[in-house]
Amino acid sequence: QVRLVESGGGLVQAGGTLSLSCAASGRTYSNYPMGWFRQAPGKEREFDAAIRWSGGPTYYADSVKGRFTISRDNAKNTVSLRMNSLKPEDTAVYYCNALIGWVLPGTPPKTFNVWGQGTQVTVSS
Repeated sequence: QVRLVESGGGLVQAGGTLSLSCAASGRTYSNYPMGWFRQAPGKEREFDAAIRWSGGPTYYADSVKGRFTISRDNAKNTVSLRMNSLKPEDTAVYYCNALIGWVLPGTPPKTFNVWGQGTQVTVSS
């Protein structure tokens, strides 16, 4: 059974740092690019960052470029997101998922249909 479990969220002041982690099981995720997404209340889920299966090339949404860093450990089937210089507008539930293909600029990446429960990130001003 495919399972994604996100953790590491919490409450932080603006300018602070959080590190999220995603544990994947039930599928060989090491063969796929992995991504982080967020969904704020009343908004569509949106893409933040992606990393190739090899752990090399990465891609970031403009809104997080320079502040967020994605990484992965294929041996442990985990993907992480370090978030620096957090802003109140980063408040959302954060999710990870495998990507079907790489990111095309200006196009929401395709993902598998199974999502985890997400982890809440709240940034106070």
